Amino acid sequence: MASGNAIRGSRVGAGPMGEAERGDTAPRIRISYWCANGHETKPSFSQESGVEPPEQWDCPRCGFPAGTDKDNPPAPPRNEPYKTHLAYVKERRSDADGEAILNEALEGLRARGLIR
Repeated sequence: MASGNAIRGSRVGAGPMGEAERGDTAPRIRISYWCANGHETKPSFSQESGVEPPEQWDCPRCGFPAGTDKDNPPAPPRNEPYKTHLAYVKERRSDADGEAILNEALEGLRARGLIR
């Protein structure tokens, strides 16, 4: 373990951090965004960039989308349940299609003598 009078977290030549050393910060605006859970987020944006702030912002607490209207926040995204491969196949094929494919496969196996 190192000991001595070194200051942790600093480097040689590092001085006090402040406005005088770095210059003035750019003018900023803070906009409030609210999610469906009522969380408020206030990111800051540059006033001078000329770019409009986004209409929605992701809530850092719950991940839901947040909007600028406190009384009418955006609805949370609807999560679709996990689908199996069979569920996707059933969406694309009807029962009649499945029956036809099964009969075709069985005929191929019978022709090769693998089943009776």
